[in-house]
Order: sequence, then C-alpha cells, then structure tokens
Amino acid sequence: MIKKIKDYYNWGGRFLTDPFHIKVADLNKKEADKTPLRSDIINFLLQKLNRDTTYLEIGVRNPAINYDKIISTTKYSVDPGLEFKENPVDFKLTSDEFFSQLRTNKVLSKDLKFDVIFIDGLHLADQVNRDIENALEFIKEDGFIILHDCNPPSEWHAREEHGYRISPAGNNWNGTTWKAFVKWRQNKDLFSCCVDTDWGVGIISKTHKIGSASSIKNPFFEYGVMNENRKESMNLISFEDLKSLL
Repeated sequence: MIKKIKDYYNWGGRFLTDPFHIKVADLNKKEADKTPLRSDIINFLLQKLNRDTTYLEIGVRNPAINYDKIISTTKYSVDPGLEFKENPVDFKLTSDEFFSQLRTNKVLSKDLKFDVIFIDGLHLADQVNRDIENALEFIKEDGFIILHDCNPPSEWHAREEHGYRISPAGNNWNGTTWKAFVKWRQNKDLFSCCVDTDWGVGIISKTHKIGSASSIKNPFFEYGVMNENRKESMNLISFEDLKSLL
C-alpha cells in the first residue's frame, strides 16, 4: 500500500514538469487574470436598457460571487443548492423545475418577461441547451440571455466530469457549455457573441445585432474543430467591441 501511495505521488509530481501540463497551467492563469468579470458585463447590459429591469440568475451557488453584485430593479435567483449548503436563493429548484412551474403559474407569473437571464447552472450541453430554450421563451424581445463558461481554454476544461480533478486544468471546469452555445450560434434568427473574458461570457439576443450566425460546420461538436475555428465559432470579441456594437 505504501509503495502504491509513493508511486501515485511520484506520478503526480511528473505533472509539474510535463510540457502539456505546463501549457494548460499557463492557460489557467491567463484566463483567471482576464477582466472584466461576468458581473461587469451583466450590469453593463442591464444599464444599457435604460429602464427598470428584471433579472433572473440560473445557477447561483454562492451569491457573493456574482448575484449580489448585480444591479437591477428586481432580481430573482434559482438554485437547487447542491454545491452551496446555505443556498440563500428565491427558488430552491432545478432550472427545469423552475421554468415548468413558471409556465404553469406556480411561481411568479407565466406572463413575466425578463430583461436579462444569466445561465450558470449545470455545465453540461444538454442542460444548457434546455436552459437556453426556456430562457428564449421568457426573455423580452430586446433582452439578453447571458451564459458563463462558453470558452474553455483546453479540452481538459471542457471535460464532462467535474469531479475528475487529476487533470492539467485542476479544479477549473467549464464543462460542455460551449457545445450548447455553438449550437445556438448556428441559429439565423438570433444574434450572438462571446466576450473573451472570465472563461467566456456568451450573449444571445433576439434583436441586438451583436453578431450574425456562425458558418462553421461542426455537426458532432468536436472540441478540435471548435478550437481551430474558435474566433468564428464563438464570435469572440472584446468588451470594448461589445460596447461599440451597442
């Protein structure tokens, strides 16, 4: 048993000098150092609407990280509390449950439309895709759907299993959110972009011309294809670019 433990730590120590791991560690630091944060972008878009606003956040975890920083006339929060025990949110539900109850008047009102919906829940493509579909139903025509973790810097950040920590990305995890975002980037009825900061802040709009549909073909949502065409696949832009578009 002792030998196995030593072998494990010797193997782990090799990560520190492995070129691939060093490269991903550099990507980690580079991404973590980027500004502005998602809260800055959300607040900019809310302020840009120039009216009393209603904000919805899906996947809050610790509200001090983002939710508490958002400035909106009315705010609502949704989280089942799987990752943050205190879970001081308005609706202790999964996003699927929340939208189902919203649609049937069990919570709030089915006629309610939000100015901004921020999606930062379960980072798996199937769930994110449903969150986008539901958000499109309840967003105002000139509102914004915003997604976190759309721009994973390596395939390790884009892994499906969050709990697998013995990887070059360490504890950093963007999941497969990017796949759902890239899928909706193909929709010619929507405008979209991804601000290149804070692990990729994706924005979808019905009316604001922030970016036309992508022409990149990636039918099987392969990371390598996205990576080779990252700028166009995501419509990666800077925060200053976003400001100029709006």
